Amino acid sequence: MYFEILRPYLIMLCSFRYARILIGFCWFVAAMAIYLSIWVAPSDFQQGENYRIIYVHVPAAWMSLLIYIAMALSSVLFLLTKHPLFQLFSKSGAKIGALFTLFTLLTGGFWGKPMWGTFWVWDARLTSVLILFFIYLGALRFQQFSADVASIFICIGLINIPIIKFSVNWWNTLHQPSSISQFGTSIHISMLIPILLILTSFFCLSGIFFILETRQIILSFSSFSVKSQINPQNNNRKQVFFRQTIDQAKAPKERWTFILLGLIQLFKAL
Repeated sequence: MYFEILRPYLIMLCSFRYARILIGFCWFVAAMAIYLSIWVAPSDFQQGENYRIIYVHVPAAWMSLLIYIAMALSSVLFLLTKHPLFQLFSKSGAKIGALFTLFTLLTGGFWGKPMWGTFWVWDARLTSVLILFFIYLGALRFQQFSADVASIFICIGLINIPIIKFSVNWWNTLHQPSSISQFGTSIHISMLIPILLILTSFFCLSGIFFILETRQIILSFSSFSVKSQINPQNNNRKQVFFRQTIDQAKAPKERWTFILLGLIQLFKAL
């Protein structure tokens, strides 16, 4: 199966045109969110100023879940099409998602210390988010050996997402219930707007990270091709391995998988 929009040339062209716009928009939204969350939003009558950590904690938690759902979808598409860029999406998503999950755990600990008296409790919500962090790390580890195994592992780990979402409803937990649901929100509009703005900036930041990593991989492969043409004697080992990897493909659908494995080994050799 062939996807015209996933051609490396189009990815490099579009990312070059719109990356600066995305960076500028991210800075603008983040500045607005910081101003509203610090100087406009009122203090909480129970938690005081400590509650302001929710402006980064809640969006980071949402991003950790949304990125995993997107990563699982990309893994399913990779298993169906064997297109290497879907595997690249999953790998980049695992790195970004792991960062957001770790940030969620850290900010949750600092928020819980004045409220619960400790940085960590084996609460259902906290434990399930910790499991999500380990799933991200496991996905990164499996991708070093087999893209197919990593994709299957990611799809299986999708079971943890509804557990995280409904853990505060299924068990008696210290973590507060969800303030935003399909029935409405209990958060005042002056607090909700900064949260949504920071969520938007996190979306943009994730897109920037993904663009940078994708461009780096494509440029690395292009650099290898140029080096091979200029000085083929110094790249014989890499060329032979890469050609052998491609020749092992028995069908057009499988060829993308072998090219991806060759690229992974090639980047390690570099």
